Amino acid sequence: MKRTDEMVDVLSPHSIDAAHCEARLALGFLNDAGTSRLIDRQHFGPLRVQKPLYPEGPEICHAIIVHPPGGVVGGDTLSIKTKVGEGAGAFITTPGAAKWYKSNGSVSRQDIHIALGENATMEWLPQETIFFRSAQVQLNQTINLEKNARYIGSDILCFGRTASGEIFDEGVIRQRVSIRLDGKLIWLEQGSIDGSSTAMSSPLGLNGNTVCTTLVAVGKPIPSSLINHLRDQLSTITRGHGICNISQLKSVFVARYLGNSSETAKQCTTWIWQQLRPHFIGRDAVVPRIWNT
Repeated sequence: MKRTDEMVDVLSPHSIDAAHCEARLALGFLNDAGTSRLIDRQHFGPLRVQKPLYPEGPEICHAIIVHPPGGVVGGDTLSIKTKVGEGAGAFITTPGAAKWYKSNGSVSRQDIHIALGENATMEWLPQETIFFRSAQVQLNQTINLEKNARYIGSDILCFGRTASGEIFDEGVIRQRVSIRLDGKLIWLEQGSIDGSSTAMSSPLGLNGNTVCTTLVAVGKPIPSSLINHLRDQLSTITRGHGICNISQLKSVFVARYLGNSSETAKQCTTWIWQQLRPHFIGRDAVVPRIWNT
């Protein structure tokens, strides 16, 4: 895989405000005779990826993205671009929770661009994201899939540091996710949560909860038998700590959790991923060791 102009743009040190931190990462995966290799790894600023890992054989390359500062302050920007070539497989996660700190008057931003070639697979499963009180954040995610590509991605969003008694009663979080398959837009979701508005308490918003999760899978449709199995078991997984349910719209599968427990959210997300993966990718789920540390 050649380094594209798009990747060069990501890494060029332009328009950098010295008062803010800008970090960019570009990754490229290639199918090399059945082995998925991380052959392009370019970075600018404090955003890195650890060495490629193969806990389940050569077909799927696991990578852990690390942001050394450990948190994002107002005005910081993170940009991640990932390209998975035809027939390659990539699994990307993070070593711990992402933290978005109180705003200093500027908006923090994260832009994620994922491109999958024909018959490629991508699992984008970062650990939870914690928004501190008064955070101002814009999250954008764009996924482009070519023919027969498969994608599973999740976000676990936590509003406020509830373990420390902090509530998210100030700040604004905006999020936009778009997915295209063969150039056709098949999923577009955008929303905004204002901590000082009724969105935190309204039944049309978080309904008084502090944790919400979305898992989206795109590829071949999930059989109704598996969907029914998932629905039957979800109440056992949540054990009354929130609600979780699923839906399928043509080629897009969606699972959501709403509650007050990030641990329960992670358990639900992990369990659903484990059930989906054999059908979706044709492989049993291998839980990354980093999730248990």
